[in-house]
Amino acid sequence: MPKYLTEFVGTCFLVLIIGCSVHSAGNLAPLPIGIGLACLIYMGGPVSGGHFNPAVTLGALLCRKIDFKDAVRYWVVQVLGGIAGAFLACAIMRKSFAPAPAPTAPIIAILLAESAFTFMLVLVVLNTATVKKVAGNSYFGAAIGLTITVGAFSVGAVSGGAFNPAVGIGPTIAHAALDQGGFANLWYYLVGPLAGAVIAAGFFKIQHPGEKSEAA
Repeated sequence: MPKYLTEFVGTCFLVLIIGCSVHSAGNLAPLPIGIGLACLIYMGGPVSGGHFNPAVTLGALLCRKIDFKDAVRYWVVQVLGGIAGAFLACAIMRKSFAPAPAPTAPIIAILLAESAFTFMLVLVVLNTATVKKVAGNSYFGAAIGLTITVGAFSVGAVSGGAFNPAVGIGPTIAHAALDQGGFANLWYYLVGPLAGAVIAAGFFKIQHPGEKSEAA
């Protein structure tokens, strides 16, 4: 139970930070988002692994760092946490938000942006937080947070820079419920990140062919 509650709370606060930052920090929003994620990972890492992202959990599952039962439960609480964080951000900021691509961005560019930087994120997570030779390091949270900052600055103006299905689902639901937003963009934040996670897991196995699994 503690690890599921940790995933719920961590994802909730990640989406809360995103929702508040996009309204209050403008073009500098990637900075508080990345810093906030790093803080949350240091909080949750020792308990749940600090995924806070269904794509990260998928990558961990494919690399056998987590078993299927836990992965499914993580996905459920991450989505619920994302929804809770989105509504909480709306209550604080008095307006909703949802990730959206640039109106002129081609579909292929949006999907490539989301999948490429989710690939980078999942690969950084796996290499800094799950490899035995770097176990106990103190930099994993900073590395992961900085990855999100780099990704959001790099392609946020193209794809919206979610790199996380929970960040797509929660805010989209809140935006639809409160401000009559639609669901047309949601599939980008499911397909792109999940594809990136699958590719990252495959590449991680090439990087570490002898790495032993932690889950059965």
